[in-house]
Amino acid sequence: MARAWTVVKVGGSLFDLPDLRTRLQAWLAQLDADRVLLVPGGGTTADAIRNLDRVHQLGEEAAHWLAIQTLSVNARFLQVLLPDARLFAEVSESTFAYASGSEMHILDAMPFFVADEQRPDHLPHCWEVTSDSLAVRVAALLGAQELVLLKSVGPSRCTWSAAWHDGLLDHHFADAMRQAPAAMRVRIVNLRNGAP
Repeated sequence: MARAWTVVKVGGSLFDLPDLRTRLQAWLAQLDADRVLLVPGGGTTADAIRNLDRVHQLGEEAAHWLAIQTLSVNARFLQVLLPDARLFAEVSESTFAYASGSEMHILDAMPFFVADEQRPDHLPHCWEVTSDSLAVRVAALLGAQELVLLKSVGPSRCTWSAAWHDGLLDHHFADAMRQAPAAMRVRIVNLRNGAP
C-alpha cells in the first residue's frame, strides 16, 4: 500500500521571518505524516511580478508564467533553509516511489505546471489563482491525505470554506477544491504568531 502524502504550502508572507528555518523545522518535526511535499508561496517575489504587470500591462498569461517562475526561485530559497530536503520538478508516483518517509521534498513549480498544461483540467492563468490553489492542484494530483496551508494569519472560523469567505484564500480556491480527493483534509496554520 502506498504511503499517503501531506502537502504543505509555505506561505510567502512567512519568508521575512528571521527564525523561519527554526520555526519551520520545529513545525515539520511534529507533523505526523508519511511523506511531505512543500509547495512554496509567492511572497514578495510574486508581488514584484504583480507590480510589473500593473506598470507594463503584461497581461495575465505572461504574468502567470512569470509568477510561476518566482515559485521555482522560492523553492530553492526553502531548500537553502532545509538543506536535507530534495527538490523535485515533477509530481508523479513513479518519481516518488523510492522516497523514504523521512525525506522532505520541495516542489519546483515551473516544470511541474508546464507539464500540467497537458492535462485538460489544468488551472486557469489569472491572478485569481495564487499558490493556495496551486497547492490544492498538487495535492489533488498526488491524492494527498492532507493539505496544510502555513500562513501569517489564522482563520477566525475553522473550515477552509469559512477561511475562503474571510478572504484568507484566493478566489479560485473553492473551484480547485472540487478536483481534490473528497477525503482530503485541509487546515490553515498561523506559523507567524502560533507556536511551532
